[in-house]
Amino acid sequence: MATFDDFQKLDSRVGKIVKVDDFLEAKKPSYKLQIDLGNEIGIKKSCAQLVKNYDKNDLIGKLVLCIVNFPPRQIGPALSEVLTLGVPDDDGECILIEPERDAPLGGRLY
Repeated sequence: MATFDDFQKLDSRVGKIVKVDDFLEAKKPSYKLQIDLGNEIGIKKSCAQLVKNYDKNDLIGKLVLCIVNFPPRQIGPALSEVLTLGVPDDDGECILIEPERDAPLGGRLY
């Protein structure tokens, strides 16, 4: 069982998607995201399988939650620096976890 101390080791922050590109080389339809996580962290890259539920133009400006302290992960030719959090819909496709109200960029989940 995970402890509260385990939870505190994860650094989950609010970010804003500022750029979205098709990730044509991915095995499953995906986007390459650039996410602004505020002054302390800056803009980081993430890869996400969001094509089924999101048009890339609708993602620009969307607030999301990201784990920022995992090591970068090479996904084909792209490097994913943060994990963008989501949950599955009825078909197993990703639905982003979005703050309901505006939150400061880089704000930490607690």
